[in-house]
Amino acid sequence: QEHLVESGGGSVQTGGSLRLSCEASGFGSTYSTYSMAWFRQSPGKEREGVATVHAGDGVTLYDNSVKGRFIISRDNAKTTLYLQMNALKPEDTAMYYCAARSSDGGWWLPSKYKYWGQGTQVTVSS
Repeated sequence: QEHLVESGGGSVQTGGSLRLSCEASGFGSTYSTYSMAWFRQSPGKEREGVATVHAGDGVTLYDNSVKGRFIISRDNAKTTLYLQMNALKPEDTAMYYCAARSSDGGWWLPSKYKYWGQGTQVTVSS
């Protein structure tokens, strides 16, 4: 059975950094065939796509709000996804989720994703 478990969240001040991890289990050799992404959700807001890394070619895409500050990466040998978050702002405060999809297109759409983790909280204070 496939599972995704996030870790690395916490509380930091504006301008600080955090590195999130998402460990996958139960995927076996198929993990590398899934495109992976990070989403975030704040209270009262919809879940929004932050960044994705494609299966195969490893192409990365980012939401404009985090471009230049966040870096998504994956280690297929360790079946782990990462999100390096730098220059954090209070508006980055949210629950962060990792997710896996097997289809192409619309990476920012939560409905495209088959597997989800339970989330890790990131809080940025001013």
